[in-house]
Formats: sequence, C-alpha cells, structure tokens
Amino acid sequence: MIALKGIPAAPGIAMGKALLFREELLVPKRSISDGEIPAEVLRLEEALIQTRHQISGIQKRLAEELGQEQAEIFNAHLLVLEDQSLREEIITGLKSQHLNVETIFNEVVLRHLKAFSRTNDEYLRERTADVEDVRKRVLRNLLGKQTDVLERLSQRVILVARDLSPSETALMHRHNILAFVTDVGGRTSHTAIMAKSLEIPAVVGLVSATKRISEGSFMIVDGTHGDVLIDPDPSTVERYELEHRRAQEINRQLLHLKDLPAETLDHHSVTLSANIELPDELPSVIAHGAHGIGLFRTEFLYLNRLDLPTEEEQYDAYRSVAERLKGQPVVIRTMDLGGDKFLSPLQLPSEMNPFMGWRAIRFSLARPEIFRVQLRAILRASIHGNLKMMYPMISSLEELQRANEIFRDVREELSREGAPMAERFEVGAMIEVPSAALTCDLLAKEVDFFSIGTNDLIQYALAVDRVNEKIAYLYEPTHPAILRLIQRVIEVGHSANLWVGMCGEMAGEPVMTLLLMGMGLDEFSTSPVQLPLVKRVIRSVEHSFARSVVEQVLTLKTGKEVEAFLTATLKQIVPDLTE
Repeated sequence: MIALKGIPAAPGIAMGKALLFREELLVPKRSISDGEIPAEVLRLEEALIQTRHQISGIQKRLAEELGQEQAEIFNAHLLVLEDQSLREEIITGLKSQHLNVETIFNEVVLRHLKAFSRTNDEYLRERTADVEDVRKRVLRNLLGKQTDVLERLSQRVILVARDLSPSETALMHRHNILAFVTDVGGRTSHTAIMAKSLEIPAVVGLVSATKRISEGSFMIVDGTHGDVLIDPDPSTVERYELEHRRAQEINRQLLHLKDLPAETLDHHSVTLSANIELPDELPSVIAHGAHGIGLFRTEFLYLNRLDLPTEEEQYDAYRSVAERLKGQPVVIRTMDLGGDKFLSPLQLPSEMNPFMGWRAIRFSLARPEIFRVQLRAILRASIHGNLKMMYPMISSLEELQRANEIFRDVREELSREGAPMAERFEVGAMIEVPSAALTCDLLAKEVDFFSIGTNDLIQYALAVDRVNEKIAYLYEPTHPAILRLIQRVIEVGHSANLWVGMCGEMAGEPVMTLLLMGMGLDEFSTSPVQLPLVKRVIRSVEHSFARSVVEQVLTLKTGKEVEAFLTATLKQIVPDLTE
C-alpha cells in the first residue's frame, strides 16, 4: 500500500479505480506570410467566440444545477476572453514573428501565466487556473480537438491529474467521477470550490500523484483529512467502508436537529447563524437550520467584473436576503476588499503584504465615494427585514469613529431624500486585529455588537501567514494568547451590554464549541454544513459544564495541551463525532 498526504479540498470518502487524466496539447509551429495574417486573425476571433459560447453554456447549466454563485466562477474566464490588450499582443506577435496563431497565442498566454506564478499574491497565483483553462480551450478550438472529454466518461472512476481547471471540474458527472486528486492546487482554488458544490471528495497539492498512481489502481480518497491510499490492504478497505457508512449515518441524524433550538440541557440558548457570500446560498442556510446570517461577505459582489456594482444591484442583493429570511437577523459586513480579494475595475497596485495592507475598512475610508454607495444600499434594504451591519478590520478607535461619521451622514442624506429606512439599525465592529481586541473597551462605546473574526485574529496575533504551508503548524487556534484575547472581547462586550458573536472558522469547529460557549459567546456563525455538528455539541451538555471546561483550559500552558484536552472532552460527550 502507498499512502500520500495532500491538502483536503472537499470532504468525504470515495473508493474506486484510478483514471489518469493527461491532456497533452501539441502546438505545431509553422511560418506564415504577410498575406496570411488576416486569415490567422480571423481564426483567432472564431476560436475566441467558440470558447465564449462553450463557457457560457457551462455557466447556464451550472446555474440551473448548483445556483448562480457557482456559475459566476466563470466570469473570470470571460474577462480573459474579452481582454483587448491580450488580443492586440497576439496580433502584434503575428506581424512581428510571422508564425501561426496557435504558436503566438500559446507563447503570449504562457508568458502571462509565468508572471502570475511569480507573484506573492495567493489569490492571483490560484487564479492562474482560470487563465490556463482558457488557454487550453482556445487551443483546442484552434486545433480542432474534441472538448469536454470528462463529461462523456462511461465508468465510475477516481480522477488523477496534475491539475484540473474549473470548467473541467464543472463538467464532471456526479455518477461517474467518484473523487479526484491532483498534484497541485490549494483550498481556495476554484477547482476546490467546485468540488465542494458537486459533493465530490477531493485532495489537492499531492505533488507526485500522477507519477505514483498507475492507471486502474484501486484507491481510497479521504477528502476530509487529505489522505490518498493506493492499493490498500483488505483491512484498510474495511475500515474506510465502515467510516463512510458512519459518516453518512451521522449526517442523517444531524439533519434531524435542524428545527430544534440551539440550547443546552439546562436551557442556556445561543444563536447559530450562517456565513454566506451570495444570496444563492440561502437554500443551504435554511436546509441546515441556521438562525439568520452572521456574516454576509459583500465583497463578492465587486469581484470578477469590469465595473463597480451599482447602488440598485447591491440594494437588490441585500433586500432579497432580508426578505427570504423573513425577519431573521442578517449581518452584512461592509466590503472587505484587498488581501486575497482584489477589485478589478480599480486596478489596485500589488502590495508586498496585502493581508496587512490597504484593505477592508482602510480601503472604504480612503474611497468614501464607493463606501457611501454600499451604505446607501444597505440602509435602503433595511426596511425589508432584520438587517445589521459591521465594519471589517477595525484597528483603532479613530477608524471606527470615522466610519460611523460617514454612516450617519449617509443616513441623514437618505432621510432628506425621503427614502424609507428601518428606525432601529445595529452597527457592529469585527474584532480581528490584536489592537482592536486589546482596546475593545474603547470600541464598545461606539457600536451595538462585536463579531470576532478568528481567521485574521490568529494570523495577526501569532505572526503566522495562514496560507504559507511551511509554517502552517504555527497557526494554532488553541494558543493561550488567542484564547485570552477572545475571552477579553466577550467579557468587555458583555460588561458594555453588547452581544458578541464569532464568524471565523473557529466558530464551526465542534472541538471548540464547549470552550466558546463556556466563555459566554452569544452567536456562532459558520458554514451552513457545520451548524448541525455545533448544535449537536451544544444540546449534549449543561452550560455549567461548559464553564468548568473554560476553568480547566485556562490552567493549561500550550495550544497542544488545550487541543488534546478539548478533543478528549468532546469524545466523552459525543463520541460519534470524534474518531
């Protein structure tokens, strides 16, 4: 048996035979004369149009099957096809090199891909898959090669590839692709996002999978933990079959909790909310029993487009969520642009350290004309439901006060215009920077609630880049420094009569649930699929027990000790949720 370890991209267990997916596009090189250049340009235009139609067709089908959010992943592909400067660069190459259009097109795009791969920006590096997808599709059309081979698979297989483009992933038929593994890729790549939506287990970043796995080999793929086993022995197969059945049964049981309250055995209640990026995710929110939205990431309305979203577009998006949740709370985070989310229309300059650069509330305060449009849309939508709003990455009292000044000014402006708005509107601050956690007593005077963003709080407090695989072991949610910061924010918030939520990944980890509940956290907001797991833990204990867990944890000295204690405690309470 060969065991490989990669990055878990989409959860689940699959077993089956390997199919190696190798697509080699050989690009013939030939000389052309001046008189042939117009014909080559025409071939390029026809190939671009054909590719555009193919991608639009995938978008349409995906929107019908999985929702508009997943379809919009391919907006980036269409932007590449519409890039006039790329087209001009190819035509210039035709005229200067006198080579066929396939060769020039390939050289130009590969040059851009090389530049993308050298950037420090994680988001841009992972977007190379979109450009590479377009490159292969256009070349296939120029060469007259058959496309969408994966869609016509006639047997159930586990796909093994160096990489898979988003469109290749989208075209996988659920009944024929059991799982896939790739040599490259990351958790936030569009391919990983597509795998989760299609509910296909996936492991990426295996480095040498295509070299170590033979065609037809029997494989086990554990997309939850990132394990890939080739030619496993019978006892291993039996163990994974049992684990697969167990996971399916647990999921069935957990969904029965959907309509039950999130309260302990002694009736202490908390709020379980969902994190979303687009309105199309609401069916999943409702299906998993969330009580409203604790984090609506609005920056995704701004990405992968050639212009800024209008006030009406934003108003419609916020209104639709408010109306569909029928009075349940919806916390809208103002745009958190920058970091790994860049704004195409503004062509923002690259930064050496974008996660600590010109982003989030800093960007909003520097570009108030953009910020005000969003605030107008949010306030106008507030009459349609229970909307709230919070600012991301607040690091000082001055930032918070300036943001509130703009908010009040926009509210007065709408009032003068006679625009209807909710009379009562809660405004909060995300606590995701250590300076905010340490001065939260000052910030509390300016807001109605706190929401702890643990993803950034952990990386900033521990000086750990959470996407750097070399130091991933240092990214420790259970580090005593992190727990002390969280406890301080909750205690200060409550002393100021604020409710305190958490919308980072920690809120969705069952192993952390008892600790956070014992600290007094009022709201857990996480991915919809995690909510039943968290609710199961909450409904299995008394609140007094959770408080006793906090007392014991605060005596421990290292993050590893904390994690081991919490894992052992969880296993005692709900053994079927732990291994």
